[in-house]
Amino acid sequence: MKKSPLKVIVTITLIVVVLLVLLVVLVNRDSESFGREFDEAPSTEGQPTYGDSDAPVTVVEFGDYKCPGCKVWDESIFPQLEADYIDNGDVQFSYVNVLFHRGESQLASLAAEAVYAENPEAYWDFHHALFEDQPENQQAVWVTTDKIEEIADGIEEIDTEALMEDVEGALEDDIESNPLMNELVIDDDLRKEFEVDSTPTIMINNVMVEDPFDYEVIQDAIDEALGE
Repeated sequence: MKKSPLKVIVTITLIVVVLLVLLVVLVNRDSESFGREFDEAPSTEGQPTYGDSDAPVTVVEFGDYKCPGCKVWDESIFPQLEADYIDNGDVQFSYVNVLFHRGESQLASLAAEAVYAENPEAYWDFHHALFEDQPENQQAVWVTTDKIEEIADGIEEIDTEALMEDVEGALEDDIESNPLMNELVIDDDLRKEFEVDSTPTIMINNVMVEDPFDYEVIQDAIDEALGE
């Protein structure tokens, strides 16, 4: 018995609707699998950046120089990101200070901001050196003015004397009157805006990846952002 044309049309329509629903579900599942999605990416205006300024993808790390996980990320994940995406111009990387460990976090971040203000080219060497010098014993106080001076002395492009004057001046000034302290306020506002509650937190454009140590997920998220 032949089906009526109307029944055929209805059947085809239902099949098409079901396929469209499945497609939407799959697309949404794929896009959400990388992590939490925000309406926009964190602003990198005025932030230390590394890589091509015209790169199509921005990766932002919310990190703390006292955070052991941030040290691991800097030494194991960042080099892969640099080799695979930063060096070829696909990604621009930026770092936002988080002060979860208070005094020592603040001192290290102030020093990094001071280096960036004096010589942006020296910032990333200083940034990596801070993580490299982070000891295994996190109970010990290790971020001191003496340690900052020691690290700076090992980087030729840094004027150590000027750096220490800037850092000590920032510690003595009111937040409102010191540009270095104000940079930390800007960073903290970004932390609050994006509800960062742990470090390292990694954002790829407007997506906060669920596991910052899963490099395959980071790759997949970047590749999707690149349209690959």
